[in-house]
Amino acid sequence: MASKTCVSIGVFSVAKLVSDVKRSLRRSDYAELRLDFLNPSQIPSCLNLVRPHLGRCICTLRPRSEGGKFQGSENERISILKLIAEFEPHLLDVEYNTLRKNKELYQYLKRTGVEILVSWHDFTKTPSEQHLKSMAKKMSRFSKNVKIVTTARTISDTLRVLNLYKGTFHRINLVAFAMGDYGRMSRILCTRLGSPFTYVSLGKPVAPGQFSLDEMKTIFKLQK
Repeated sequence: MASKTCVSIGVFSVAKLVSDVKRSLRRSDYAELRLDFLNPSQIPSCLNLVRPHLGRCICTLRPRSEGGKFQGSENERISILKLIAEFEPHLLDVEYNTLRKNKELYQYLKRTGVEILVSWHDFTKTPSEQHLKSMAKKMSRFSKNVKIVTTARTISDTLRVLNLYKGTFHRINLVAFAMGDYGRMSRILCTRLGSPFTYVSLGKPVAPGQFSLDEMKTIFKLQK
């Protein structure tokens, strides 16, 4: 069981991002850098500024089609993903659909040796358990680090996501939980079931149902 946190940082200023990274890593195990919040031209300088901390950072460059804020073209995003890989973050979060459609990017990332966190989100619902298991199996072909996030409308939705931690997926580093009010408990329970960490915020949630770092630290203390 892990009691580790990863602070999601989504801000529009490089200076604010650098400040928040330092602040987060004083109390959190990891930080997620939502680089898609920045202007694409700012990302190279930002990476240089946070380079000393990247060994504990998960870098994300989410496109709008996947719920992100990246402002450039897809070709530009692919180029920046390659650049991020060369900075050797702890994990580079790349969407399953991006890797599936762009084998050249996947081969490039493999050559750099960067650890990929292959991710898939459903922002409207939680599919069937069979579909979720099928997705996890497909995603694990790209990386041993797999992230599946759905939207829970009922408690049953949340339980379906958490069921992924049972059975054949014990050999992968699975991060699976549900967004929304009904999914909040999964953000806690995932670390009890095998997730290497859970995502939190410094204050205002970056995603629906997200706990703050202070809240999650308190919850972990109560569980001991």
